[in-house]
Amino acid sequence: MSGFLAGKRALIQGVLNHHSLCWGIAEAMAHQGAEVCLTYQNERLREGVQECAATLPGAWTLPLDLQQDDQIAQVAAEVGRRWGTLDVLVVGAAFAKKEELDGEFLKVTREGFHLAMDVSVFGLIAMTAACRPLLQAAGGGSVLTMTYIGSERVVPNYNVMGVAKAALEASVRYLANDLGPENIRVNAVSAGPVRTVAASGVKGVGGMIGDVADRSPLRRKTDRTQIGDTAAFLASDLARGITGEIVFVDNGFHIVGM
Repeated sequence: MSGFLAGKRALIQGVLNHHSLCWGIAEAMAHQGAEVCLTYQNERLREGVQECAATLPGAWTLPLDLQQDDQIAQVAAEVGRRWGTLDVLVVGAAFAKKEELDGEFLKVTREGFHLAMDVSVFGLIAMTAACRPLLQAAGGGSVLTMTYIGSERVVPNYNVMGVAKAALEASVRYLANDLGPENIRVNAVSAGPVRTVAASGVKGVGGMIGDVADRSPLRRKTDRTQIGDTAAFLASDLARGITGEIVFVDNGFHIVGM
């Protein structure tokens, strides 16, 4: 297949179903010629992810729970066995307890804080470390993750996830500095609000989506195809000079003051 990712191999974590932002990324990368492997967290989610994979040429799936170090190692080993190298790693998972995404940030528990940071931040670090030899074997590559403007501005009910996203963005910069000498780039896409399973846990997300459509400079909602196309670009050699960046894809909403 032709495209600016032709010959590239991409491991994508974070797809839940056809509405996921990471599914938009998988579609866009496959459309541009990449061979794709999708991961699923557990057996409950396996069927939905495999149904998504079945619509992409040559796509395959693997189980992966980002809180399980043995599974992270197993995924890297299986990708190495099957492909030998890796060009693109996407780690898109984020998680916090639903009861801590409502009301005051001060309500966060120690357990809930640790959980949000473990999945949403350390997951990227652990996966990047595990896949580093595969990216090195390819002569370099691209690591991508997903963030949101709640990392730098107060968004009602986003709470502990905003703090986790801030830590994630700092991690992107530190990883980019570590891996730059190996021609491995690390970036994040900061997406506008989109109605997904993950976003449904944040109270008032429907209003946020409407605000973007009404107030963003482009006067339209963010959708997963916008996210996917930007991620595909960042994964490609077209973006070879970009690393350590937080790239906003929100139709310009982040530049608007009021």
